[in-house]
Amino acid sequence: MTEIRSPQTRSPDIKSIDAAARRLDGHARRTPLLTSSFLDEIADRRVFVKAECLQHTGSFKFRGAWAAVSGLDSDTRAHGVIAFSSGNHAQGVALAARMHGVPSVIIMPIDAPRIKIENTRALGAEVVLYDRMTEDRDAIGAELSAARGLSLIKPFDDVQVISGQGTTGLEIAEQAAGLGISQADVLVCCGGGGLTSGIALALASRATGLRARPVEPSGFDDVTRSLATGTRQHNAAAAGSLCDAIVTPTPGEITLPIMARLCGPGIVVTDAEAMRAVALAWSRLKIVLEPGGAVALAAALFHGEQIKTPDVICVASGGNVDPDIFARALATLGD
Repeated sequence: MTEIRSPQTRSPDIKSIDAAARRLDGHARRTPLLTSSFLDEIADRRVFVKAECLQHTGSFKFRGAWAAVSGLDSDTRAHGVIAFSSGNHAQGVALAARMHGVPSVIIMPIDAPRIKIENTRALGAEVVLYDRMTEDRDAIGAELSAARGLSLIKPFDDVQVISGQGTTGLEIAEQAAGLGISQADVLVCCGGGGLTSGIALALASRATGLRARPVEPSGFDDVTRSLATGTRQHNAAAAGSLCDAIVTPTPGEITLPIMARLCGPGIVVTDAEAMRAVALAWSRLKIVLEPGGAVALAAALFHGEQIKTPDVICVASGGNVDPDIFARALATLGD
């Protein structure tokens, strides 16, 4: 096991987040904080849902993708970009590249949700599928990058990507202040930690009474275990959760030290709890979430004993759900 240490590279900070916010101005949506008295009753506290599922491409990933693509110098950007993703990062990069008029290549696992593969292609990206059990995506990406001069946009362990995701935290800080919320846990759906670390950095600067906390699916809780042990943890499996959008093997080298310094303890939820949260978000807030984008809400609703603040803010990070999974989630409303 590896001790949590900061990498010997540039790290994101509030200045880089503010710079990303300026580049995103007029391009990203400012997403709302939604409420429901019914959800408050379940959670036994006030629940505020930051609806990033309403962001361009259906997830927060557009923020980081735009920040990264727009941060490249024009000559480098003109050659195009490449990314690895199971879907949400793919769509964010594809749209950001198209809006900049440059090509994009997205390497996606063959078992990614069909809607995410189709949407990525529809946004103009060249999609290269691979078998995550037998093929090495890094090797595929390295070969394509070298042959075409493409710039890699990492899904989470990238200064510009983290800075772009951190703009979500800037908005939460402003919205919370406007609502008089001075103390709250901010629950964040967490994979590699790009969104969580970016939000944590923004809150540490602009809303010190708000604390970011990662939320993960059971069996894929590498961040929660890493924060608890002080050592980098790895997941035993590469797939197997309905929360595919936030399944990663281990936390990022850049993101983990930030989370270790600024975040509260992680919370782990089951797939069944995530599916129930998908159903309740649709029923009570009229928003569509994917299971991985609903784990923060699931933590607020079903793990309230781990939350001590009277208010809780949940980031609903994505809504790109396959119709059959969504139907299965809605069926739980009758349980």
